[in-house]
Amino acid sequence: MTQTLTRARDHALSRVLDQVHALGLKERLIELETQGFTVLPGVLPEDRIARAKAAILRRVERKTGRPIDPATATAADFNGMQYIPYLLYDDPVFEEILTEPAPLALVTYLLGESCLLSSMGCHFRGPGGAPLMLHSDNSNGMPAPFTEVSMVANVNYALTPYSREAGALAMIPGSHRLRRQPTLHENFTAHGLSAAELAAKARVPGALDAVQWKDPPGAVGMEISPGDAVIWHGNTWHGGYRRELNGVRMNLSAYFCRQPIQTQERHVDPARQAVLDRHANEPRFAVLLGAKQPYGWREEGPDYALMAQAPRGLYD
Repeated sequence: MTQTLTRARDHALSRVLDQVHALGLKERLIELETQGFTVLPGVLPEDRIARAKAAILRRVERKTGRPIDPATATAADFNGMQYIPYLLYDDPVFEEILTEPAPLALVTYLLGESCLLSSMGCHFRGPGGAPLMLHSDNSNGMPAPFTEVSMVANVNYALTPYSREAGALAMIPGSHRLRRQPTLHENFTAHGLSAAELAAKARVPGALDAVQWKDPPGAVGMEISPGDAVIWHGNTWHGGYRRELNGVRMNLSAYFCRQPIQTQERHVDPARQAVLDRHANEPRFAVLLGAKQPYGWREEGPDYALMAQAPRGLYD
């Protein structure tokens, strides 16, 4: 039995590494291991970027009740950052992005072939507000010290240009080895303000726009272009700079987890079956939406056929 499990694990690792090598991602894999993140340039073509941006803008404009010009919007139009969730079912472009081969190959290396899509959304950022504080994605109650094995992983696609002034993603190289969340002193800090004073300003619309922030020690801004993707280990500390320019920063965050982890989004929407039908010839797509997940039964009890397909190692 032990030999059988060992062979299955070896085969899974071989499949994962073969895909990584076939896509020319060996150097990116080294970066993932050493610094906890890597950048893949030019993953999304221009037409896919445009379709994703249009779909996100439609959602935001429905929510705000007014049109937003992504190039010229001011803080009065959209102030600071808001997370726009559950995008997978808004437009088929997000289904296409979910299965982009190169990012998915690196996510598979981190989380195994049975990993799940936990959520897909946009961190929609207008001028002003506050930075997104540094954190590890192990923020769902996972106690420290974190395991060295990645339990979650993120793919962050830039849909607009990233720069520090434009509200770029900030990463802390090597932080995945610390296996804990950052402390307050390792984070963005507000000049001359106590925590209570900062909290008071946060309750006043627009008051955070004038706050001066000190960058976290060792932070690296992701100066990347639309279509580039940043992939990181779930332990890696990351956040986002405040946007200092007019216009909006748009991204697409595809967040993944290992099969035993609770997903952030519930893929039970009536639209789910239509999506699965469109990808009937893609078994991996169904797995990402929970086709191998055996738990969540009711009075019918467990599906033992699914339970027999449970992951046996880090890579399957």
